[in-house]
Amino acid sequence: MQNPIVDVSMMNAREILDRSMQQLVIFQFWSARSTGCQQLSATLTKIVQQYPKQLCLAKVDCDAEQDLAMQFGVQSLPTVMFIKEGQPVDGFAGVATEQQILQRLAAYLPKPEDDLLAKAQRQLEAGQMNAAYPLLAEALTLAPERVEIKIWLADCAISLGQLTQAEKLLAEVRLADQDALYKTVLAKLELAQQATNTPEIQALEAKLAAAPEDKQVIEQLAVQYQAVLRSEEALALLLKILQQDLNFGQSKKLYLDILAALPKGDPLASQYRRRLYALLY
Repeated sequence: MQNPIVDVSMMNAREILDRSMQQLVIFQFWSARSTGCQQLSATLTKIVQQYPKQLCLAKVDCDAEQDLAMQFGVQSLPTVMFIKEGQPVDGFAGVATEQQILQRLAAYLPKPEDDLLAKAQRQLEAGQMNAAYPLLAEALTLAPERVEIKIWLADCAISLGQLTQAEKLLAEVRLADQDALYKTVLAKLELAQQATNTPEIQALEAKLAAAPEDKQVIEQLAVQYQAVLRSEEALALLLKILQQDLNFGQSKKLYLDILAALPKGDPLASQYRRRLYALLY
């Protein structure tokens, strides 16, 4: 990898400008006689060292390279220019804080959710759905406007049996954003939903319709729901039992076991954990 911090002269200026075709080049025009230049230099160096793939700091010593500074039209020190694809895209004169500079650079730096997505992708490739899920959930929290994250999270939720959540996520995707990935995940959801409607579940649902307050049938149906990973429906049924009798059968244990099995970061777990605490305390 090329050095992210370089000194610029008339001899290598063209080479440095060529680097702007692959990454943002920050031209810093400075002088050792300026305290502000020294302060800014430390800040820029710190930032560029954090993003060596995305940024190049090109330092121009204006005491030694006066002609080069004149060619760039520098009128005061310190001066900073951002060059992308051979053209200036931003810049400022004077000293700026690290936060101010990062705000200017935001469009050219990887976003936090992109880092989470990269980590999630590695987990998905390894088949580690439980590890990928919280990463995708956090990425969606950071960038709720990014539809592709929502669809990937829905896909991961389907793999984990969280069909109700996947259905809710896909329902939020606008018609204009329903691309090939969306259609693939939707088809996967529909197949999963069909597979989870077993004859045992249908029979118990019929029994419950005939005797809606029968706690034994409710608990049995909850067990069957969880067997096909219909966790939200299972929890809702068990909560109904616990609201009437905290010590009925295995309902409390089943409820806690389902919560423990949900992936880290699943909002369903937080929601039903709060509901149980409200009953207990």
